[in-house]
Amino acid sequence: MTSSTAGNPQTTMDHAGTIDAEALRQAVTESFDETISRLTDLVAIPGIAWPSFDPAPLNRSADAVAGLVRASGFEDVRILRCDKEDGTPGGPAVVARRPAAAGKPTVLLYAHHDVQPTGDLALWETDPFTAVERDGRLFGRGAADDKAGILAHIAAYSAVTRVLGDELGLGVTFFFEGEEEAGSPTFRTFLETHRELLRADVIVVADSSNWKVGIPALTTSLRGLVDGTIEVKVLDHAVHSGMFGGPVLDAPTLLSRLIATLHDADGSVAIEGLVSRDDVTVDLTEEEYRADASVLDGVKLAGTGSIASRMWTKPALSIIGFDAPAVDVASNTLLPRARAKFSLRLAPGQDPAAAMEAVRKHVEANAPFGAHVVFTPGESGNSFLTDTASKAASVAMWALGEAWGVPAVEMGIGGSIPFIADLTELYPDVQILVTGVEDPDSRAHSANESLHLGDFRNAIIAEALLLARLNEEGAL
Repeated sequence: MTSSTAGNPQTTMDHAGTIDAEALRQAVTESFDETISRLTDLVAIPGIAWPSFDPAPLNRSADAVAGLVRASGFEDVRILRCDKEDGTPGGPAVVARRPAAAGKPTVLLYAHHDVQPTGDLALWETDPFTAVERDGRLFGRGAADDKAGILAHIAAYSAVTRVLGDELGLGVTFFFEGEEEAGSPTFRTFLETHRELLRADVIVVADSSNWKVGIPALTTSLRGLVDGTIEVKVLDHAVHSGMFGGPVLDAPTLLSRLIATLHDADGSVAIEGLVSRDDVTVDLTEEEYRADASVLDGVKLAGTGSIASRMWTKPALSIIGFDAPAVDVASNTLLPRARAKFSLRLAPGQDPAAAMEAVRKHVEANAPFGAHVVFTPGESGNSFLTDTASKAASVAMWALGEAWGVPAVEMGIGGSIPFIADLTELYPDVQILVTGVEDPDSRAHSANESLHLGDFRNAIIAEALLLARLNEEGAL
């Protein structure tokens, strides 16, 4: 699958087998208040894996998650970590494993317990680390991304064990990472170190979104990512803007001119050699996109083609940082140098190394007024495409449709989950499913992050159905 499609409606007869779907639904519903209470407690722990933050709350978060896993019936529960390249410890991951019975597959359920920093507190309507329920949503940092993913896994597993009891032979592994929002710096090392412990037939990554409130989705494509910095130098040192201004342009001005070459007149990325296509078959209207992205009135949308392709199957380049004096402390000088950080999302199928080289060639070829340009590559990550013909994907689509009561869709996500490339490389035969509890208004990474409680309950029911069906299927 190279793009999102609405897919074909799944019927109960496709995969229901002998599963008691109503019993699973009831088990999830009866414990849902307790699930929300547990999620509220997790939100209260400000576990941030960035090096500039105190690691103590992150360790408390891992301890709390491990406690929830033990309470769900797991005996083999570990808090593990690997060192970073500089020797400092990586984020604490919680890993628990229930071995599979003979002839049964193993499912690894992934989510992460670390969260993004809050940003400007003035933008939050409530305390970010105090979960508040309002209008059917739960607000708080991590309420959606991704502590809800952890509770979805635990609640779904708990429901299945209550309903199936001794009939549950499915192997289940929980892998709750503790440094995803910091870029997963030790993820590859962690996989290599614990390769056998984490081996599975199916991996469910609960860190994505649904199509919209009330319509579930399986994420079948993710864009890749490269980032880096562009620095422009024009003077050996700063000089008086009145005495020397005119014959030479300052570095921020020239860097701005260089940045302007990265897009063409209609706002499409203007870097040669990047993969780009418009072949999606499910789309948003411009009005829906404007509402979801909070676009101000009068602001023209950039790019061409369908809205969905601009978000999922075409490159998108943003300037996410700019080094220059703040306005409040600016002096009348010509600044000798300026630096910006770019983030380039890559269409599925794009080689990250080739994309990074394309950006380098572009900025060096478009140096304005002979300015010295220094290009420094940063992080990179591969894109992802689901094998939608796999048995696991087919069961997942059925389970989502059954839980919501409407057909699920296959959709792309404009964001990136680079570690999925590591999973596919180390476990080439694994079937990976990317699911999620978010919706377009969840505002993950932003102020007033929130979770739609009705969709959250449905997501738990869907995963319980998935686990029960994979248990019944046996070998995949």
